[in-house]
Formats: sequence, structure tokens, C-alpha cells
Amino acid sequence: MALEGARFDDFDGFVQEFSRHLDDFEWHGSLDAFNDILRGGCGTPDGGFEIQWVDSAHSRRALGWPATIRWLEEALTRCHASHIPSLTRQLEHARYEEGTTLFDWIIDIIQVHCPGGSEAADNVRLVLL
Repeated sequence: MALEGARFDDFDGFVQEFSRHLDDFEWHGSLDAFNDILRGGCGTPDGGFEIQWVDSAHSRRALGWPATIRWLEEALTRCHASHIPSLTRQLEHARYEEGTTLFDWIIDIIQVHCPGGSEAADNVRLVLL
């Protein structure tokens, strides 16, 4: 799977770019669902696959602080009340460009399924280009 970082400039674009590579499955942007997709099935091959993220530097910028702030603001409008304090703290940090970005969260989720990750048996490989 070759993700083209230059094909998107925001999280919705990333969702569309990733979904473009799924067989008969459309991902709608939930990060929990993204984690599930990486386990295999749901449009990805069982037994593992490689993600080659072309122009990942562009994606790092596109999914940086402004995108993170927008994602957190939107998440606050639809999350369970128990998540509001945590999301609010994350949003406050993001506004000061502290903590992790949306790009970092996506990479962290992928790496869980890569060699050395807690779900390495899924046999996902990530190559940032």
C-alpha cells in the first residue's frame, strides 16, 4: 500500500487516501476503527502488509498542530462526557504546540502492529518516505 502524502492536506483527505487502498471497505475516520483495520480484514490483507508512506514530511505538516486542534475540537462535540476532561487537556496543550499531533497518533497506531509493537503478530510494516 503506497499512501501518497501529497494527495491530502487534512485528516479527511488522509481518511480518503487510506480508504482508497482498502478492498470493499470504507473507513470513516475513527482512530479506533483504524486500529482495527490494521489487524487485517476490513479491506486489508490478512497476514500483514506494508505501508509505504510517500512524502510523509508533507503529511507530518498537514496533520500537525492546526489539524490536531480541529480534530480535538470536533471530537469534543461528539465524545462521551467521560472523555471531555482528557480531550480538553489535550486541546489546551495542542494550542501551545505541546504533546503529540494527529500525525504522531496515526504513526503510533500503525507501529502497534509493526515488529516490536504489542500487536506485532499482525505483521504490518511502515516505511516513511
